[in-house]
Amino acid sequence: MTTTSAPAAQPGSVRVAIQRFGTFLSGMIMPNIPALIAWGIFTAFFIDVGWTPNPGLSSLVGPMIHYLLPLLIAYTGGSMVYRVRGGVVAAIATFGVIAGSDLLIANFNAELLAADPEAKPLGQVHMFIGAMIIAPIAAYTMKWLDRLWEGRVRAGFEMLVNMFSAGIWGFAMAILGFYPVAWLVNGLMSVLSSAVNWLVENNLLPLTSILIEPAKVFFLNNAINHGVLTPLGTQQATESGKSILFLLEANPGPGLGLLLAFTLLGVGAARATAPGAAIIQFFGGIHEVYFPYALMKPTLILALIAGGMTGVTTNMLLGGALRAPAAPGSIIAVLAQTANGAYFAVILSVVLSAAVTFLVAAVILRASRKRDLAAEALSGDAFAEAIRRTETNKGKSSSALSDLAASAGTDDATAPAGAAAGAAGAAPAAAAAGLVAEAPISHIVFACDAGMGSSAMGASVLRNKFKKAGIEGVTVINQAIANLDGTADLVITQQQLTDRARAQSPDSLHVSVDNFMNSPKYEEVVELVRRQHDSQA
Repeated sequence: MTTTSAPAAQPGSVRVAIQRFGTFLSGMIMPNIPALIAWGIFTAFFIDVGWTPNPGLSSLVGPMIHYLLPLLIAYTGGSMVYRVRGGVVAAIATFGVIAGSDLLIANFNAELLAADPEAKPLGQVHMFIGAMIIAPIAAYTMKWLDRLWEGRVRAGFEMLVNMFSAGIWGFAMAILGFYPVAWLVNGLMSVLSSAVNWLVENNLLPLTSILIEPAKVFFLNNAINHGVLTPLGTQQATESGKSILFLLEANPGPGLGLLLAFTLLGVGAARATAPGAAIIQFFGGIHEVYFPYALMKPTLILALIAGGMTGVTTNMLLGGALRAPAAPGSIIAVLAQTANGAYFAVILSVVLSAAVTFLVAAVILRASRKRDLAAEALSGDAFAEAIRRTETNKGKSSSALSDLAASAGTDDATAPAGAAAGAAGAAPAAAAAGLVAEAPISHIVFACDAGMGSSAMGASVLRNKFKKAGIEGVTVINQAIANLDGTADLVITQQQLTDRARAQSPDSLHVSVDNFMNSPKYEEVVELVRRQHDSQA
């Protein structure tokens, strides 16, 4: 089977480093979005300005955002580095950061009120950034320490050493978090908050679109969104119940406007696929499907910037804001998180940002339409190349982009030169024609970086195939590669992730696919399990 993988970007480049950093931040935040949503619901209903104020239930709002969410982020980040052991040490360390921040603010407020009893004291700083800083440090150093005495512990003392070493190191990391890290994060949050307030007070917040919109197209937005906007937005939301910062990156309007422009004025495969991509982007929240369209003609990024600035300006003027992050960036998620009394502003901001992006993009596409038609007739459609560049920017393949390529009839074009040969050399026996399994298959895992999104869609597809085939007794789940524990009978991954998955679960049968949503390997898996069931009947 030919396996699709994105061409590797140059190692050590700034863009790749930012992508990896953003991916790690995203991996810590995204699994905990349900907790943020739950907190947003409590805020919407039960605080003083909520739909149904309830002093008792509103008492959950503060502890959830101040303790629960940072500790969940810390545990997730630590477990990404060193499984459960890393997660526990990371959570201990993060509690030190939280307590240290609280003490610093309490001391500051005491001095402030002593000098001026009428002064407004500082509120709590919620340690999202603190957790994202100290969690990987705590987990990695715990992993490093364990390697120092690995194989040197006398038999029978392993549990004693494991428990006390993690407890003692957690204690040490909590002290580290209590003093320098808490001081660092409080200062960083103060600087970032001041910068955002300055932009708001001077009506310059729309200028952030000049950075955010191009960053999205080149997959550099995760570091901005999860590293800055989500922590700052959450801080604002605890004080006022809402934040405009949650809308800076999540607004689906600019992407919709661009895809509508291609629907009317595009050429070739780009025009044919744009309507379906618009539905996926606007309702499904998968923004990356519009990135290839922007890369086909980079001047279209100007249309995205214009639309983004329009949306931000509308929300600034009319008070549009969300209670909590909208993830994924679907119009459904945006409306679900819209703050009380802000629906008109938020909806109008989406509509206007889509309209402005559409108009600017339409002018650009119309002006170059003759050249685009001539180029298509001469050398073929450039859409496949745009998809390849998008996957290169992302640094890995994408099920959404693979489906887009399939819809455009460019499956062969999306495989870079040498991919088939590389796959043939690296793929396990399972990737050859016909699957062979020595042990019964009853537990199948789809694995990807975060264990969400594309792997969840693939698991759903295979479950439906088993159901249609009348095969029962087979569980199909999705997980992050880091969480593979060796219990899976069969692991399905995208080709460029198979080596990592095999290292995590060496005794499992491994299958590489190029497209989680539609792979011929699924039929082979179903047939293999059917043969096993028939032989046992």
